[in-house]
Amino acid sequence: MPSRNVIKEYVPDAFYHVYNRGVEKRDIFLDEQDYTVFLGLLKKYLLGAEKSKTNRHQPKSYVGKIDLLAYCLMPNHFHLLFFQKDQLALSGFMRSLLTGYSMYFNDRYKRVGPLFQGTFKASQIQSDGYLDHISRYIHLNPDGYENYPYSSWKYYVGNKHAEWLKPAKILGLFNDDIDTYKEFVDDYVATKKENDFLRWQLANDPEEP
Repeated sequence: MPSRNVIKEYVPDAFYHVYNRGVEKRDIFLDEQDYTVFLGLLKKYLLGAEKSKTNRHQPKSYVGKIDLLAYCLMPNHFHLLFFQKDQLALSGFMRSLLTGYSMYFNDRYKRVGPLFQGTFKASQIQSDGYLDHISRYIHLNPDGYENYPYSSWKYYVGNKHAEWLKPAKILGLFNDDIDTYKEFVDDYVATKKENDFLRWQLANDPEEP
């Protein structure tokens, strides 16, 4: 029976939690270069690229069609939080992203075959309460999340800014108060029940990392 988050009926102006892991739970990021390449592909498709008269293979641009709100890259899986404006943006974006990264990874490590475990998973988020908890769940994936280099946490707490990442939709739920959001994330133990519920939902998806 297919995972409930594999069969996707996308709608415009909607939030989606997207995730996937390596085939056979293998690592998909082996060193800093791998993380950098994946993030570079994210930026390329989110911001578009300047057109070149000499390059016939221009990367497709999703500017104005989809926003990345949060992310976390772990050694064998990833989490991405999107706001989709165009109904077809998410499926096209993820196809471009994962195909590009798989080609890079297989070429670098001299391997063949699929890198990811089937089709990426996408769960639509239909309430603000679920939306802020998903952002916290994503940021709390790694131990020592405050210093983890491959997540969007540093962009949320004001240490870094990037045109390709849009945390404002999440921070707006906290009246744009960074300290309030930090307290919300830090308050993991006090709200463990909500986080356990999210983990239970994802754990019951056999394809979840």
